[in-house]
Amino acid sequence: MSAENTYHFDVIVVGAGHAGTEAACAAARLGAKTVLLTTNLDTVGQMSCNPAIGGVAKGHLVREIDALGGLMGQAIDATGIQFRMLNLRKGPAMHSPRAQADKKAYQNWIKLAVEDQENLSLRQEIVDSILTESLGDKQRVIGVSVLGNAKYLASKVVLTTGTFLQAIMHTGEAKTAGGRAGEGTTKGISGSLNRMGFRLDRFKTGTPPRLNGRTIDYDKAEIQPGDDNPRPFSFQTENFQVDQIPCWITWTNPQVHDLILANLERAPIYSGEIQSNGPRYCPSIEDKVVRFADKSRHQLFLEPEGRATQEVYVNGISTSLPRDVQDQMFRLIPGLEKAQIMRYGYAVEYDFCPPDQLRNTLETKNIQGLYFAGQINGTTGYEEAGGQGLLAGANAALALDGNQSLVLDRNEAYLGVLVDDLVTCSVDEPYRMFTSRAEYRLLLRQDNADRRLTPQAFELGLVGLDRFQKLEKKTAEIERAHKILSTNFLGDKGSLEKYLRRPEVTWTDIVQHHAELTQFTPDVAEQLAFDVKYAGYVSRQQDVIDRQKRLAKKQIPDDFDYDGLTHLRNEAREKFNRFRPVSLEQASRISGITPADVALIMLHLDGKAQVSG
Repeated sequence: MSAENTYHFDVIVVGAGHAGTEAACAAARLGAKTVLLTTNLDTVGQMSCNPAIGGVAKGHLVREIDALGGLMGQAIDATGIQFRMLNLRKGPAMHSPRAQADKKAYQNWIKLAVEDQENLSLRQEIVDSILTESLGDKQRVIGVSVLGNAKYLASKVVLTTGTFLQAIMHTGEAKTAGGRAGEGTTKGISGSLNRMGFRLDRFKTGTPPRLNGRTIDYDKAEIQPGDDNPRPFSFQTENFQVDQIPCWITWTNPQVHDLILANLERAPIYSGEIQSNGPRYCPSIEDKVVRFADKSRHQLFLEPEGRATQEVYVNGISTSLPRDVQDQMFRLIPGLEKAQIMRYGYAVEYDFCPPDQLRNTLETKNIQGLYFAGQINGTTGYEEAGGQGLLAGANAALALDGNQSLVLDRNEAYLGVLVDDLVTCSVDEPYRMFTSRAEYRLLLRQDNADRRLTPQAFELGLVGLDRFQKLEKKTAEIERAHKILSTNFLGDKGSLEKYLRRPEVTWTDIVQHHAELTQFTPDVAEQLAFDVKYAGYVSRQQDVIDRQKRLAKKQIPDDFDYDGLTHLRNEAREKFNRFRPVSLEQASRISGITPADVALIMLHLDGKAQVSG
């Protein structure tokens, strides 16, 4: 092969969706010479499904991505058309930002950010295989080959293939190869992964029809406006203002449900054409009607896809039913009786690699230097993909020097929960983040993501000095306001800090008792108020974390011989060999593992330590 057909980089990222763009930019920000390869430059950063960012727990992920220097928060602030803070009636740990996006504007913003990023090249290529070489008794990645008789060589490769691995789209009885409407599939990579010894499985996902908004009767729908005082996602965004566009709500009814049930055998998942698992928490309308037969209606959200289009996304009615059934279905829904379908709904089946084959850096255990991020790991959602991409790209770049890695604990970030869940428990259905997955969620609020993560991002080089200094200034303001609260008193009510701890007392109440507090920004005031009100709960969670850290310090060697523990249960031995936990703490979280199993390993480790001492 001629030298002209071989290209040399430090890091190669395959796929330019939400995971790939974050991965490539993170690696490049850390100084790695990076290339981002995509089959189509016109779909870089495209929102394949819903035109929205954030939501319950997902909003936490976006703020953490932003705190680590990622793209997603700034992109949605620049291109959003409606912003809402969810769960405001609940405690602050449950508050989650969500925004509707101008779909095309969002994609264009991401593409330009990628093009503008130093150390990063963006190229349109079709990757057909992963290249490796032997390293003793192991294998390491050396690059990828692409169609057209060319190679890209690098010691680190990040795969972010989304739903495109051997993908098939289903609409009723019709099947088409492809991972997204109007696009093809990727066949060569699945075969390459199989040859390297990876286990592959199949998942499915789906998307709803899109309608022409001009043909919707909004008088029959309920308006859903944005917040009166919208808040940005990015900690970098200042003077935030947005001209918001409303969304709308309508409902299915028994007539719609009867139509679906009458045609159920024509839906691929019920005809047996699709046998893979789909996302439990974002079911198709067919699943809803069957699983929740007692419900007479299901809520549908009519979400505009942008400022310069009439296209409307119908959230809540994902379907793979045939076209004629989709046509009939909308005739029966209030407000949509005359709506024109612009794109029909469909389901997608695709390959993924069960994530117990990964280390907590998202590097694969089989192949040194090969990283997976996004839906290839069995997750669902832009936010989960973007977070994994950032971590994988950062770790690929950091591993070039071999000194550091970006591994977040469960008590540090939702991103830490996400990765730990994947590598410790694997998945049997597409993984979606929820606040309930985070046992330390009072510590992991969306409002304090910068205080939790930006210092570490600065230390690693993911964010610059200006951003770190901005955080330091904010932190100093929080400390100064806290000092005022702790050193000023209200007679028999005690200090202002003690008074603020009362459930019925708000920051506004406190400000009335001390004029100096009016000078602090809403951001500082909110975080301090949450810190004060939940200090007791946070302290108790910190005690639990400290105990867990003691367990985590008990590291388990990579070559630990579980087969040599004669008293270890067979189930425990099989799972330990499969997951290869790095610490006693991680071992204790593997499904089906008992305290006795962990105690047996601890005794063995202690015995080894005594012998070696």
